[in-house]
This record gives sequence, structure tokens and C-alpha cells, in this order.
Amino acid sequence: MTIRAVLWDVDDTLFDYTGADRVGIRNHLAAEGLTELFPSVDHALRHWRAQTDLHWARFAARDTDFQGQRRARVRGFLGADLDNAEADSWFERYVAHFEAGWALFPDSLAALDWLAGDYRQAVLSNSSLAYQERKLGILGVRQYFEAVLCSAELGASKPEAAAFHGACDALNLDPSEVLYVGNDPDLDAAGAVAAGLVGIWLDRDGVAGRPGLPRITDLGQLPAHLNGVCPPRTVRS
Repeated sequence: MTIRAVLWDVDDTLFDYTGADRVGIRNHLAAEGLTELFPSVDHALRHWRAQTDLHWARFAARDTDFQGQRRARVRGFLGADLDNAEADSWFERYVAHFEAGWALFPDSLAALDWLAGDYRQAVLSNSSLAYQERKLGILGVRQYFEAVLCSAELGASKPEAAAFHGACDALNLDPSEVLYVGNDPDLDAAGAVAAGLVGIWLDRDGVAGRPGLPRITDLGQLPAHLNGVCPPRTVRS
């Protein structure tokens, strides 16, 4: 097996999405005068994430569009029948607080730097291209990736094989030449393996319990894992 490219998930893999989300919800509820709506910030965050997962699944199934899932998340979170303009405005105010907390995980930049000399790198995300391009630019890492592929434009979402194959096609590589790193064992690692890629589950929380999946708990372990399961690194061509 010769790995020529590393394909990345972004949210909660390179970028601390959950941390920024918690800060965003806390500060947004305070600014909106809604702190009494939930027993605690953690309770509010769990409810927000439940709405996000629910309506993102609808978006992935193409039952709604990108803006539609945002509006549905707001309505479900507040339990209010807001019109489109009201939901859009609420979400944009939340986004300002969310983006103020954006940060890479401490191990992300070192991993990207280590790979840059010998591996091609790209992104495959269940998101929209404009959103992830902007995020990667603000985080200062867009230059590491020769391609950014997102489900909204691909017309397929992880764990569908078509999503992974679309990214491999963009790199002009066979799936067996591509390694995928992501934080979700099913959407990312298992999905990649089923599509013929090498998949690695980044289990930052140490959940474990999936012995069939290659697993690391931080990106500092990625070089040793690559050298252990693949031949020595290959020069980029």
C-alpha cells in the first residue's frame, strides 16, 4: 500500500468546533437575554447540537438546503415559529459569537506541517464549500490543501462512498492511495474504509470501543501510525 494523500475532516478534527460552539451559544444567549431559557449552558449546547444533528441529517439526505437547515435549527432550538428573515437574523447573530471562538486544536498545525513535505492534502467535509473555504482561510491553514470538497457541491455526504470517491477523483488518485482522518467513527473512518480508502478514527475523547477501526487519540500519533501501516513516505509528484 502506498499512501499518496491525506484527506481531512475539519470540524472537531482540525478545528475545535465543539469548543467554539459552546462559547458561541453561551455568549449568544447572554446577548439575546435568553440565559433563563435553559437550566445551564451545557443543557443549551446539548439541545443546540441535537437540533444541528437532526437538521444536518436532513440536509445530507437532500431534504432541505444549506440555509434551510440553519433556519430549522433556530426554530427547533427556540421552539418558536420564526419567519425566514427572523431565523436568518438570529443565526447570523449567533455566528458572530461562534466565530469569535474559532481555533485549531493545538496539535493540528504540527500535523499539517509534518505531512506537507511528502503527502498531498485535501479536505472532505459534510458542509458547503464557501463556508469551509472561509473557515480554513480565517484559521490560516487553507494553503495546506490542494482541494476542498464539500457535500453541498458534491451532491453526496459522508459516509456515502460517492463523497469519498468524489474527493479521490479530484486528486486523481485511487481510493487505496488516500488516507482519511476524521473524528466520527462511522461517518469518517468506517465510511472511508467502506469506500476503499484507509480510514483513521481520531478519538480525541478516548471513547474507544471500536476495535475494528484504526484509532489515534491525538494528531501527534499520526506520523507513527502512517509509518506503521504504510510503506515509508513517498515524494510528492
